[in-house]
Formats: sequence, C-alpha cells, structure tokens
Amino acid sequence: MGMAISIDVHDDVAGWPGLDEVIAWLHHVDATFSPYRLDSPISRLGLGEITLDDVTAEVADVLFTCERLRIDTGGAFDAFAVPAPNGSHLDPSGYVKGWAVQRAADLLEAAGLCDLCINAGGDIVVRGRPRPDPAWRIGLRSPSDPDSVAAVIEVTGDLAVATSATYERGAHIVDPRTGQPAGSGLASLTVTGTELGMVDAYATAGFVLGDAGLDWIADQPGLDGIAIGWDGGVRATAAWHDLARGEEHCEARGRQP
Repeated sequence: MGMAISIDVHDDVAGWPGLDEVIAWLHHVDATFSPYRLDSPISRLGLGEITLDDVTAEVADVLFTCERLRIDTGGAFDAFAVPAPNGSHLDPSGYVKGWAVQRAADLLEAAGLCDLCINAGGDIVVRGRPRPDPAWRIGLRSPSDPDSVAAVIEVTGDLAVATSATYERGAHIVDPRTGQPAGSGLASLTVTGTELGMVDAYATAGFVLGDAGLDWIADQPGLDGIAIGWDGGVRATAAWHDLARGEEHCEARGRQP
C-alpha cells in the first residue's frame, strides 16, 4: 500500500524465526486489501466487478469489523464512504494496516520472539523491551519541524500506537459524514491501546472529530491519546503520562527478563 515497514528484533535468537511468514503475510494483505491495486479483491468489490458473495471469509470479516467501527464511531470512521485511490468509495485500509501489523507481531511472538517493534509508516506495535535498554522510546514528531519531537513516551510490554495527522500528506483525511477533508483544528492525534487495527481506526475517527476528539478518546475503554495543535500546544488524556507497562511475555515462556 505504498508504506514502508520496519521490523526491529532484540531477542538473542538466531535467524529471526517467523520472519519469512510475516513477510508472506504482509504481501498477502497488500494483494488482498490494497486500494492502490486494481486487481485486489477490495478494489474489485469497490468498483462493482464482484459482490460480497464472491469474497473470502477473511475479507468479509474485515468489512464486518469496519461496519462495527462505523457504528461505534458515529460515522467518523467509515470505510464505505471515503474516496479510495482506485476511484471507488471503499477503503478499509484505515483499519487493515493496523490489523495486518498486529497480526505480524503476533506471528513473530508465536515463533518465539518477545522483544520487538514493528513500525508501519508511524503506526507501531511493540513487545517486551529493546534489550539492553529498559524501555522502548517512541517519539511524536513536531508538526512544524520534522527533525524535532513534540513528545516522547517510554513503554514496555504490549502496546499499539497510531497517529492521524496531515503534516506529512496534506489534507488527505476525509470526514465520511460530509465527504470533505476533515476540518480538524488538530495537527495530529496519537492514540495508544492494545490492538493496532482498532487503535488506528479510532485515531482517524478522533482526528475527524477535531478538538472534541481527544475527550472522545478519553471516554473509550483502554485507549489514551495526545493531541498536538498547529501552534505547538499539547493536550493529553489524564492517563497518558501513566501508561501501564505490560508484563513481558518472555517470562511466561521461561526466559529471563
């Protein structure tokens, strides 16, 4: 989908088990869900070349989740009403990208890795910690200066981080309720949680909601966030600075922390 993905592993395990499976998985997701590829099932569905009866259970499940997200966000996230690169109005990538990366992290963990970070265009999943350092340090760039950061969080364990912003790609985030670019007063909204697909979708919805988005995120169970304005002002949910550090999964597998 035109997005660079980096995988950083700190386990002392030879050969990075599971990496080939992860790469195959990400290529599969691109071939299936990319709105940039006219031959993908999602593009063909959006363009009316096939119907829901023709798609796989995997595609149907993703679309069902997107419909649930549309309802839960009051239409602020709507994969069925936004312009897609293929010319249709079906683009679930606001959920699919995070969902795919979350699955990639799960595959690596299942293969025996527990200290890792996957960064997909600024949307991040971490596990464990970057040994020998005590925690992952995730910087949120300043909207006005790509070489500086506006905030940094330090976390261990399991965490998903997603940012919705317009400072990289311009006004590309569309308010599905109006069909117009989101008139947000925010420069960026970063959301944290445990499942990147959901976190990514909620970050998009919160950005669409504008100044009210951060308070809305604060009301969602298990989510926290930080909003950065074009003036450099920073607001965060009450629990942002007290992000809980999860238990490291490697201990459950008998490895020493």
